Amino acid sequence: MLSKYLWWRDAVIYQVYVRSFLDSTGDGIGDLAGVRAGLPYLKKLGVDGIWLSPCYPSPQHDHGYDVADYRDVDPLFGDLAEFDLLMAAARRLGIKVLLDIVPNHCSSEHPAFRAALAAAPGSAARARFHFADGRGPEGAEPPNNWHAMFGGPAWTRVEDGQWYLHMFTPEQPDWNWRDPEVGADFEETLRFWLDRGVDGFRIDVAAGLFKHPDLPDSDDPEADARTRDSVNPLAWNQPEVHEVWRHWRAICEEYTARDGRERLLVGEVSVPTAREHAHYVREDELHQAFFFDLLGAAWDADAFRKVISEAMQDIAGTGSTVTWVLNNHDQVRTVTRYGEPAPESSGLGPARARAAALLMLALPGAAYIYQGEELGLPEVVDLPDDVLTDPIFRRTGSRARIRDGCRVPLPWSGQASPFGFTSGVEGAKPWLPQPEWFAEHATDRALADTRSFWHLYRDGLQLRSSLPQLGEGELHWLDGTPGVLAFSRGDGLVCAVNFGTAPAPAPVSGTPLLSSGPCPAGVLPGSTAAWWLGDH
Repeated sequence: MLSKYLWWRDAVIYQVYVRSFLDSTGDGIGDLAGVRAGLPYLKKLGVDGIWLSPCYPSPQHDHGYDVADYRDVDPLFGDLAEFDLLMAAARRLGIKVLLDIVPNHCSSEHPAFRAALAAAPGSAARARFHFADGRGPEGAEPPNNWHAMFGGPAWTRVEDGQWYLHMFTPEQPDWNWRDPEVGADFEETLRFWLDRGVDGFRIDVAAGLFKHPDLPDSDDPEADARTRDSVNPLAWNQPEVHEVWRHWRAICEEYTARDGRERLLVGEVSVPTAREHAHYVREDELHQAFFFDLLGAAWDADAFRKVISEAMQDIAGTGSTVTWVLNNHDQVRTVTRYGEPAPESSGLGPARARAAALLMLALPGAAYIYQGEELGLPEVVDLPDDVLTDPIFRRTGSRARIRDGCRVPLPWSGQASPFGFTSGVEGAKPWLPQPEWFAEHATDRALADTRSFWHLYRDGLQLRSSLPQLGEGELHWLDGTPGVLAFSRGDGLVCAVNFGTAPAPAPVSGTPLLSSGPCPAGVLPGSTAAWWLGDH
């Protein structure tokens, strides 16, 4: 069994979406110097580390998830010297740094793909990707019926008549991991960044990489691409992927053996069940993988208990710890997801989001916080079509699945856009427009108001780091009032959430140690979570 003192097992990591965090140059796009300037704020909040969204050179067709060079920094965000300054500043503050790595696909402007386009069919250069002849007369039809995750067919034809595979957009060709040169090249990339001091990697599309070797038709291609969370089983969760993670884990262990610093691999694993999820976090594979079922669960006590129980049984049972998330850069913000349609609403959405935050921080394992959640930011749902940048919108023409609304740059101060996000250039505008009501959620206002989301997160993080009952460990369910989810942690700590709207008896008689809203002794108001410490 792994030691309970490894930092990552119960760490709280803050996701920094770099282009929307803080702009230091006045061009309206966040950058690495902005992240460095914001580190004291994150230290005050109390997180253990940060995960940086991709900042590699990229044409930005998918905001950096189309990588043109895995071993450099895009001038949009800075350079390698600025990256080194960020690493040094984070180290001084005791903040771990995880880098987002994208091994399933690259940019169509990556030198290897440009070489493949210039090479002949059947060449070694094309073997690094999925090139195939088409079907039908003169090969005019795609090689199979797969659909891309972001809309449209998963194949694009090139000038010589062959087709190449892209499970997201044509600007993001999929690597062929059955070619050993692909794995060897990524090993060099891992070592490049580990040598620069990163503490680990968040792995994009970690269940992808390998496709069925025969590239057969899908039984239901439209279902495979119906939602962002649907996956094509012929292009996902293939058994060969586990050998990659064993190899990457060995590289991380090699670096840890040198200096005693534990490196972390945390995967974006979208598979149907907690049991399948557990296969990725076996002792010699990924350290952790995001558990998205809590994020997707309906606001219901039984639904939450079911997904938490399954995670504790199947994932924690491997010797890993569960990695909990309520939001990220691909999802509707929590306040809006739990509440009414209007983003400015002061109804159930904020109360439920506050309660969910306390619940997540009380669960055994690690937790990831998406930037702006600690400010209670709602989704920006009324962005005009002409400012939308999400490739999903460009591919489908639909706003139903777009992600721009959760990526609007953060408000830091003041009463009007750019709210301190960008400065130094008169008239500078953020890359996505900020609504006027962002003023209510600005960081300076949140820090001054002890009732704010920010103080709830900060207080929860402080208690989590100081109380031995929290962090890694066991969870025991407590039976009680229907609609109230209650459990104990360690010796004497109880967390309870009232999923209903009417007050319910609290599982503990005393005054709460911390609560998401006003909570008198003996009562748990509706849409409220609380922690108690003492005998029960």
